[in-house]
Amino acid sequence: MRSDLARYLFVMLAGVMPAAAAPASADETLVFVSAFAAGEEGAIHAFQLDSKTGSLTPVHRTTDVENPFFLAVSPDQKFLYSIHARKFGAKEHEEVAAYAIVGRTGQLKLLNRQSSLGSASCYLEVDATGKTLLVANYSTGSVASLPVRDDGSLGEAASFIQHAGSSVDPVRQTGPHAHSIVVSPENRFAYAADLGLDEVLIYRLDAAKATLSPNQTPLAKTPPGAGPRHLTFHPNGKYLYAINELGNSVTLFDYDPRSGALRERQTVSTLPQEFEGKSYCADLKITPNGRFLYGTNRGHDSIAAYRIGDDGRLTLAGIEPSLGKGPQNLAISPRGELLLCANMPGGNVAVFRIDPQTGGLTSVGPPVSMPSPSCIRLLF
Repeated sequence: MRSDLARYLFVMLAGVMPAAAAPASADETLVFVSAFAAGEEGAIHAFQLDSKTGSLTPVHRTTDVENPFFLAVSPDQKFLYSIHARKFGAKEHEEVAAYAIVGRTGQLKLLNRQSSLGSASCYLEVDATGKTLLVANYSTGSVASLPVRDDGSLGEAASFIQHAGSSVDPVRQTGPHAHSIVVSPENRFAYAADLGLDEVLIYRLDAAKATLSPNQTPLAKTPPGAGPRHLTFHPNGKYLYAINELGNSVTLFDYDPRSGALRERQTVSTLPQEFEGKSYCADLKITPNGRFLYGTNRGHDSIAAYRIGDDGRLTLAGIEPSLGKGPQNLAISPRGELLLCANMPGGNVAVFRIDPQTGGLTSVGPPVSMPSPSCIRLLF
């Protein structure tokens, strides 16, 4: 059973209301999906995704991991990293587990585990050199960087930064809650979205030493009460987008690659104007060609699709049902023709075909059932 604190954090982070296979063919992509659960239900599921049909075929299940809320894959596709927590959100610090990816079979070989130096660890990112792993800790409001050894295993944290402050929401923003951390296109900066502060904090990244340090321009603000959760850069390297969990919106920032500074330029809603219920955003992804952006609504249980203009600005293209409760995480296939959605409390992964002209989404078939899918990662 979860502790009361762990149960509360599960609700806040999830946004819910109280056998080896043959190598993949040219049309198949290996997909890893984490099952956010404790005990035997906690696992990392592997599927083969057929890009022609959109079908997901289970090929393997790794079970030596508990509450694997988030996953990351190394740039060379040889290693996978997962949150590991016997009691998610408890006082005890959680861990990051390092795995070797065994060919294209979906099998994972555990290399080691290291402390995340925080609680409710909720996001992982590997830098472009593959030498640094970054982690964001929601409950304790901190970020850390861990060195990656040549064999893919992890060393002890090389840097740790505690966030401080609060914002306007009297329940969710009484203190810091680091919810993601991503690396800039040039691999020089790292950006941490802190839901509790309404800030995107900016750090300098030294990948060779696996360290973070405050940038001269230390942060950018989101609108008060927005609660920034996840971040993604546009493929052209000019723009950064934040999806705001509490504000149900997406914010566009201009990105300066010389200074690392961000300038807010647009914030747009993810919900229909007529919607009056409770909903919380979770994840956002951009197609490889940079034409379309998608964001999830948990509560409204939908995926908002936007066209991206030449200037980076967003225009709503449509809002489609996610085909399950609580769309938690998204992934887009290597050629940009398919979008996958993990409906965590709904217990399924849905696959949609992306219209290359409009960005519209069309379901390719019934969603695939699995327990509490929380994060999707594809091997390209």
